[in-house]
Amino acid sequence: MSTNERPAVDEELVEAALEVARRYARGDNHTVAAAGRNADGRIVTALNAYHFTGGPCAELVLIGAAAGQGAYDLTTVVAVGDRERGVIPPCGRCRQALLDYFPELRIIVAKGKELRSVPVLDLLPEAYVWADHQDE
Repeated sequence: MSTNERPAVDEELVEAALEVARRYARGDNHTVAAAGRNADGRIVTALNAYHFTGGPCAELVLIGAAAGQGAYDLTTVVAVGDRERGVIPPCGRCRQALLDYFPELRIIVAKGKELRSVPVLDLLPEAYVWADHQDE
C-alpha cells in the first residue's frame, strides 16, 4: 500500500453498529453501540451501560462480549451514537484499553462524513503500553 492509500473502511462493521444503535439503544442508559470484527471474520456488537458511577462505554462492553464469544483477536472496532449521531471516536479510557488488549487494532473514525480506519496507536501518541511494563 502506498503512503497515499488509506485502508478500506469496513462498511459492514459500521452498518452492524448502526443497526444495534437503531434497534436497541433506548433512553439514557444505552446511547452508544460498538461493533468489532474478529480475525476469523465474525462481527461482535455491544451497547454501553451508562450509570452515574461511570458505567462502561460500548467499546469496553465489546471487549467482554467478544471474549464471551471466543473472539479474542479483534482487528477493527467502530462506535456509533444513537439517534443517527454517526461514528464517534473512543474516549481516552477506551483507547487505552483497546490498545492494551489489541495492539494491532484499527479504529474507524469520522471527520465530518468521511470515514477512515486508523491504528489505535495513532489515537494515543506516546502511549503507555501496558505489556511493555509487565514482568516476563
